[in-house]
Amino acid sequence: MRAGFSGHAYDRHRHETYAIGVTEAGLQCFHYRGAAQASAPGRVIVIHPDEAHDGHAGAPGGLLIACSMPTPALINAALGGRNLPFVSDPVVDDPTLGRVIAEAFADFPEPIEDLAIPSIIATLADALSHRAGSRQKTARFGNHNALAAARQLLLEAVSDHHIGAAALEAETGVDRFTLARGFRTRFGTSPHRYLTGRRLERVKAEIVRGAPLAEAAVAAGFADQSHMTRHFKSRFGLTPGRYAVLLRRGVNP
Repeated sequence: MRAGFSGHAYDRHRHETYAIGVTEAGLQCFHYRGAAQASAPGRVIVIHPDEAHDGHAGAPGGLLIACSMPTPALINAALGGRNLPFVSDPVVDDPTLGRVIAEAFADFPEPIEDLAIPSIIATLADALSHRAGSRQKTARFGNHNALAAARQLLLEAVSDHHIGAAALEAETGVDRFTLARGFRTRFGTSPHRYLTGRRLERVKAEIVRGAPLAEAAVAAGFADQSHMTRHFKSRFGLTPGRYAVLLRRGVNP
């Protein structure tokens, strides 16, 4: 959820999920566990399931928040069945949580892609566990054959819209959260971002050969040209249209 509020935002209530959000603008004020809290831009808010809280804007200009609400079952599964982490301080400065919330909103308001979810949830679960003071470390992933198989499947799926976490699980025999952690450790990125990178390289190749941008987007497995453009600009710092213009001028960006 990304939402803006001015004045009173919402009454005291509870929900059965975590609420992990970033204050993007304004001052986010709320009452939680008997105390008044306030979050400035860039700070992270962590509300535990079934904990009552309210919310209001603490400044005349209102507030803007981005919030992810994973279920306890997802966090529990990502932690291999360990107890749910409880974060005692609801307003924190946590770059890891901030980055993963930003990743979750990369295509907002489009839904999060299925292949991106395991890495997002695993990172959230690990960061919450660390923030809660857990000393248990994630076991080292030693199944290099599974990681190689997953990477090969992603390479083969560059033009396929439908590769997902279930397919990687089925082909490698490794659960999606363990696979996401191992993939990042081995290759420095998540399966979803790895696939996106390969699709963007395909887009660049299509542009070099003179393909129209809409055609390049379809060839590389993006949902449409705007979807491709968002990722292209985020990765390379310029739009695919600008990239094509520079190539025609003999500049290699």
